[in-house]
Amino acid sequence: MRNVIFAINLTADGCCDHTKLIGFDDVHEYFTQLMQDADLLVYGRTTYELMVPFWPHIAENQSAPSKAINEFAQTFTAIDKVVFSRSLESVEDRRTRIVHGTPGEEIQRLKEQEGKNILLGGVNLPSQLIALNLVDEFRFVIQPIVAGEGRRLWEGTELTARLGLKLVRSEVLKSGCVALQYLRQD
Repeated sequence: MRNVIFAINLTADGCCDHTKLIGFDDVHEYFTQLMQDADLLVYGRTTYELMVPFWPHIAENQSAPSKAINEFAQTFTAIDKVVFSRSLESVEDRRTRIVHGTPGEEIQRLKEQEGKNILLGGVNLPSQLIALNLVDEFRFVIQPIVAGEGRRLWEGTELTARLGLKLVRSEVLKSGCVALQYLRQD
């Protein structure tokens, strides 16, 4: 069975608003490795539209200011994606499939298929899947920033029960960011 991994960048005060974070090279390297260990990216519409067409454009033009960011863009572009949306009718990315149905049923089906990890991003969709007990692992990269404003990770979402996690790995990146790997505790 495939693992579903929820991965996200956060500030030290829990902000997940991408406009408040810094694009450190070592963070891009970390997430590039996560994608290389997966064969499917899963997003909701909002997160998908933040990622595409931005990253495919960077990959095509190799226009990022660093090798790490260009490699992230190439890895992102090369991997299959599923986007859950009620409103999207089409996507620009040829490696993306739109699912209009229930996320829980589709993720359970994908978990049961052969393959590498499934990497999950965003906030709203992961919250739904966490509540359904479909997320196996959590990767939080904490940036050494206090944003003081912006959306907090679980703000506006309701988890149905307390979520216990077990820390299995931590790594301090060159930038001072801390990468934390947790497994779900049932």
